[in-house]
Amino acid sequence: MQLPAADIRRTVRQGLEEDLAQGDATTSALFSSPVPAQARIIAQQPLIVAGMAAAIQTFLLVDPSLRMSIFKHDGDRAKNGESLIALEGDGRSILQAERVALNFLQHLSGIATLTGRFCRAVRGYSVTILDTRKTLPGWRALQKWAVSLGGGMNHRQSLSDGILIKDNHLALLRKERRPVEKACRSARTHRSPTLPIIVEVESLAEVRQALAGKPDIILLDNMSPRMVRRAVDLIKKKALVEVSGGITLKNVRDMAAAGADRISVGALTHSVPAAAMSLVLTLPPRSRSRNT
Repeated sequence: MQLPAADIRRTVRQGLEEDLAQGDATTSALFSSPVPAQARIIAQQPLIVAGMAAAIQTFLLVDPSLRMSIFKHDGDRAKNGESLIALEGDGRSILQAERVALNFLQHLSGIATLTGRFCRAVRGYSVTILDTRKTLPGWRALQKWAVSLGGGMNHRQSLSDGILIKDNHLALLRKERRPVEKACRSARTHRSPTLPIIVEVESLAEVRQALAGKPDIILLDNMSPRMVRRAVDLIKKKALVEVSGGITLKNVRDMAAAGADRISVGALTHSVPAAAMSLVLTLPPRSRSRNT
């Protein structure tokens, strides 16, 4: 996925408006004139960097005169204790941009890092780790970009990107005979030829219905690895097999071993831990010597 530059600009502006629209009361109360300072953002765990482009824009929008040295770029790996970026300029500007910049870096690096862990967990199997639409409103392009930096693939960007027949769609068809099959056949009749048809099933009986409806992908929802294996044996490569629901780092490799082609993981975006990092701000050497 390409860098979502327009989305980054929009989201950075929104973040700064939230934090700085009414000014910075603390910094204004303490410092009436520029304070020369240096700062570094330092990784406090091994991580995959994501959000550096957003952090750079944050600092530059607050103060274009800030000088930056970039040590890590989006998609790079960083070790615990490594510097990601160094800044020099007015300490007031660094303080005003600090939280917004770190919010981007910590959240998006958390997504990329967790995605990387899932991808490593299934190494050796021909399976793709996918995200979902369980994203923060306004942040979807950035979150999905971070997933791609971690080695994952993007599921639908929006409801228009594919036909995904889920349990609540099927709930509206329960009065129909063989609702899963009927939904797939209806989708094939009315879809654009470029849109894939994915149908979510919860039992082997629904797998059989799905096969009769001929979807492109059968999504096995909340099944155990044993049930996934049985479903894969039924499907016999007549459709791609996606597994979703309750996927963790503890069971993802078992799902891959059961024969899944795709594994979608909502936790990559909806509940990912922030990556640990901090901004350390200091006076430059000459300023320290004048103050002592």
